[in-house]
Amino acid sequence: MEPTPDLDGRTALVTGSAKRVGRELLLALADCGADVVVHYNTSDAAAEATAEEARDRGVTATTTQGDVTDPASVDAAFDAVEADLGSVDVLVNNVGNFDPRHWADIEWDAWRDVVETTFYGTVLCSRRALGPMREAGWGRIVNIGFADSDLMHAAPVNFPYFVAKTGVVMFTRMLAYDTQNDGVTVNAVSPFAVENTLSDVGEGSMPRGRPAGFEDVAAPLLFFCSDAADYISGENVAVDGGRLPES
Repeated sequence: MEPTPDLDGRTALVTGSAKRVGRELLLALADCGADVVVHYNTSDAAAEATAEEARDRGVTATTTQGDVTDPASVDAAFDAVEADLGSVDVLVNNVGNFDPRHWADIEWDAWRDVVETTFYGTVLCSRRALGPMREAGWGRIVNIGFADSDLMHAAPVNFPYFVAKTGVVMFTRMLAYDTQNDGVTVNAVSPFAVENTLSDVGEGSMPRGRPAGFEDVAAPLLFFCSDAADYISGENVAVDGGRLPES
């Protein structure tokens, strides 16, 4: 089987997909024939621009607004999608916040924002999407992690982000176990540094002399959505060029 999925007739929602990595992942799914939903919280103009670009690929594209840390807002966002396109078949939990400061310098509100957006947002959106997936007997949930998040690598900076992403990987495995008989797979894709993101990591600290390209991150996502990956669940693919966490 080809690892590139045929998603014609499927609906895919990518959280935080108005810009950057989320936008590129959404467009990659549109290229596979999926009708797509651009999720945003405050970037309404960028979300509509991304949706228009997806429409240029010949698929149906819409936008939905929602705060992923608020259960009522998540429910409302999914309700709007289901009214327009039906239930979500592919969910990519991409949204997350990042704070590069030393852990002791991060205010408590900022701690909560990073953890709630990155981890709780993944849990809330997955929980909302899962019921219809189970009813349909088919679904794909792909969570965006971080390259070191399954290695328990400790660092004094980006602390709440690392904690949250480690939780995302553990949640991926737990949800995969819980859905093993439901026709649903749950996997994670974990890049290190990606082009055109907010990361300030220098090229000298990366293998291959460059960050991951958008297509590097999209490749395992598309594989996980394909029929070739139907028996693969609970996995985490690091997209880091072979980097070691101590490098």
